[in-house]
Amino acid sequence: MRILVSNDDGIFSPGIKALGLAMRALGEVFVVAPDMEQSAVGHGITVRRPLRFKHTQSAGFGEIPAYRVDGTPADCVVLGVHLLGRPDLVVSGINLGVNLGLDLTHSGTVAAALEGASLGIPSIAFSLDTSGEVLDFQEAARWALAIARAVGERGLPRGCSST
Repeated sequence: MRILVSNDDGIFSPGIKALGLAMRALGEVFVVAPDMEQSAVGHGITVRRPLRFKHTQSAGFGEIPAYRVDGTPADCVVLGVHLLGRPDLVVSGINLGVNLGLDLTHSGTVAAALEGASLGIPSIAFSLDTSGEVLDFQEAARWALAIARAVGERGLPRGCSST
């Protein structure tokens, strides 16, 4: 399975690193994420300037190909699909903070998954509650892996994303 990993917290976020490394258990992974934090940008896309798409080795993904984009999370998914090839699954996150209720409309993490779904690719967004004292991205990544595995085996309805 080919998996595109993105987020809105940026390429250097501990959440995307944990998610990307966990997804290796399911197959070929590539990461395309904003070069800086893009929280609360919603489903915006860049239309008035060219985007920069740069390979990066400094984000801590080891052998996983990782690219940073000077655009929104939705931009990242579009570029990833068109420049690197269509994935079987898009996963977004692990967001630093929950995406619930009306916050869903503002979330770049959710927007990345929605963009994947709009392209006909099963897509999932993951978030981590940050109200506790300990942020356990590894535990969140284990849950994300289990969910992604189930989606890979069973699928999602066309045009559906999951958060």
